[in-house]
Amino acid sequence: MVDRCKKGDEKAYSELYRLYAKAMLNTSMRIVNSKDEAEDVLQESFLKAFQNIRGFDGKTSFGSWLKRIVINRSIDIIRKKKPDFISLDEAVHIESEQMEEGKFGYDIGIVRNCMQELPDGFRVVLTLYLVEDFSHREIAQMLNINEGTSRSQYNRAKKKLMELVKSKTVSHERSI
Repeated sequence: MVDRCKKGDEKAYSELYRLYAKAMLNTSMRIVNSKDEAEDVLQESFLKAFQNIRGFDGKTSFGSWLKRIVINRSIDIIRKKKPDFISLDEAVHIESEQMEEGKFGYDIGIVRNCMQELPDGFRVVLTLYLVEDFSHREIAQMLNINEGTSRSQYNRAKKKLMELVKSKTVSHERSI
């Protein structure tokens, strides 16, 4: 399909959009936390990808290339909001709780809702690290922060997320 797009095949553009739009919208939503902004990011990202498709070299999958465009555009939106990234120098010592797979045991819907409640700085780092699988070094470069700040934000986000999830879970159980 990418080769067809490079040749100007409009049907191939539509097929690529249909194939990747939902996943890319979800990726952006986890970062910008706004459906309207995520939809804008999606449109802008596909436009940029299609305008530059001839430069796509195939060293990675088209989906990975497009996802990077979506993430970068989403981060641009967050930067304009000027989220608070707490420097490691300002951080108090935080004991990391282990969120080992299988030991978390909370409803994924509650976790997803609680992630949306996190402050932008926390949510962005947590999403990029846990969901998008970027290293703290990569996150630091993307967000123009130092690696220690990325780690600090991640630990604080994880702690805050656990507090929110526990609170919502208790509330949810009481209402049942």
